[in-house]
Amino acid sequence: MPISKAEVDELRPLAFREPAEVLDADKLYTVYEVSRLLQGLEVDAELDIETENVLMDWTIPWMMKHADHLVFAEPESETEPGYYGLAE
Repeated sequence: MPISKAEVDELRPLAFREPAEVLDADKLYTVYEVSRLLQGLEVDAELDIETENVLMDWTIPWMMKHADHLVFAEPESETEPGYYGLAE
């Protein structure tokens, strides 16, 4: 249900960080780890499934927007996730 802007104490601009601000140039991450880093969390932070799903809703479009700055490594097996990192 929409709310009135007058009900909110502070409004902030929506801003997304650049890949180099989020990812270490020497590491590869799963999409789940990237989602945590985008929120300022540790890559191994415990999240409930509902929170993780919301973070994925933000992470995947962010990765698509910055695809030209990212590289992909194939997963080790079909049951493992792939890994993403900064392009050189």
